[in-house]
Amino acid sequence: MAVALNRENYLLHKLHSLTGVIPVGYYMVQHLALNSFSLAGPEKFNGVIGFFESMPKFFLLAIELVAIWIPLLFHAIYGVFISFRAQPNFIGTKYNWSQNRMFVFQRWSGLFLFFFLAIHVATTTGQKYLNNSAEPLLYQAWYTKLTSYGYIWLIFYVLGVAAASYHLGYGIWNFCIRWGITISDKAQRQVQKFSLVFTIAITLLGWGALAGFLMNKPLTPPAAVRDAPIPPMPQGTQ
Repeated sequence: MAVALNRENYLLHKLHSLTGVIPVGYYMVQHLALNSFSLAGPEKFNGVIGFFESMPKFFLLAIELVAIWIPLLFHAIYGVFISFRAQPNFIGTKYNWSQNRMFVFQRWSGLFLFFFLAIHVATTTGQKYLNNSAEPLLYQAWYTKLTSYGYIWLIFYVLGVAAASYHLGYGIWNFCIRWGITISDKAQRQVQKFSLVFTIAITLLGWGALAGFLMNKPLTPPAAVRDAPIPPMPQGTQ
């Protein structure tokens, strides 16, 4: 029985590492890349949202469930389980190696991301399906959200992007070790350097997307569009 449990943990650890890079990590990078269309203005960003919302609802929901939400939920829940079982030996010990520091920050960033993503999904995609409207995803809604409450939401997302970028960057390094891609110390150091550059690049990409929502004011607030009266039809067109 003990052997079976050990094998199960081994497989779950491998699957946890894999899902963190594919598909969750891949989705995160393309998600931030598409959000960077905010730099081009409201029309370009809303055009990206419109493209996805033009897909059949059941097809889009199936893609989200299979390629995003199920892998993300597994990675997040099992990641929290790992974090609470871990015994960090970086703080207050003589083992202050960079790898130990990366491990501790990885766990801390993961716990913060669990909280961050729960709020992010609830206020965006969750609201979309609850209200049967894509309005919470549009540029106007993001501008209002990030500039409200003294820019508290903006600070929250700045921290969330940084945590997610670091979590994925270190995850790539850990993934390469766990899957036997980098075996030698030299290879691991090289990937560690790549992970640092990758983390900085993805953080800047995400922060750039956030800045894009502040650079251009929305053309028309969502509420004004929703509540605007329908103009009467000209005579002779009925």
